[in-house]
Amino acid sequence: MARTTIHLMRHGEVHNPEGVLYGRLPGYHLSELGRRMAEQVAEVLAASGHDIAAVITSPLERARESGAPTARAFGLAPSCDARLIEADNHFEGVPINRDRKILARPEHWRYYLNPLRPSWGEPYTQLVDRMSQAVRAAIPQVEGREALLVSHQLPVWALRLRLEGRSLVHDPRRRQCALASLTSLTFDGRTLVGLSYWEPAGDLLRRAADMVPGTSAAAENVGAGGAEAPNGSAGAERAAQDA
Repeated sequence: MARTTIHLMRHGEVHNPEGVLYGRLPGYHLSELGRRMAEQVAEVLAASGHDIAAVITSPLERARESGAPTARAFGLAPSCDARLIEADNHFEGVPINRDRKILARPEHWRYYLNPLRPSWGEPYTQLVDRMSQAVRAAIPQVEGREALLVSHQLPVWALRLRLEGRSLVHDPRRRQCALASLTSLTFDGRTLVGLSYWEPAGDLLRRAADMVPGTSAAAENVGAGGAEAPNGSAGAERAAQDA
């Protein structure tokens, strides 16, 4: 059977000086460093003999901009798949990394009732379902070759947790899904036979700011004015990190 690899790329660093949880909001583009990250991913893929036959991205600007250099490097026209989009989140548009006391306001309390779902955003199971569908749809497009699918941290991480048989409920600080990283899924026919994680732009991470750095070397983007965590629930802290 044909051996096919689907690379799940997280977008590069975003220009976000206010530390806003941007979620699905339009208008958030890659920073200069983020563009360099995307270019370096393309350079590494091309130089190391990868056979990218399709570039498919989330419809959000930062994902399309992250996939563009690889598409150019391999002479491809990128496409979008809405199933790769960022997770929905109640706190979208809120500068939570700048002032986490916002999370302690009474109007938000009802969103912390069920951290297992989670109640502040798109259910983890729904994330996994749509990401799985996007991967399955890409396989026949590049049978026997490789595809780059550009998405976002939580969707990629949730899918990885499911594929590795781990609980979808997790600590965001333990996510191994850095900016511009690749989570690579290898299939024999339609059977998953390998999963690997790598950081083609890893040398740039120490200069980067990230809303949720996870295990990476990037700093947390606290935005202008710094951040102070509220004396609130653990659910509030997890909601703040589910970006």
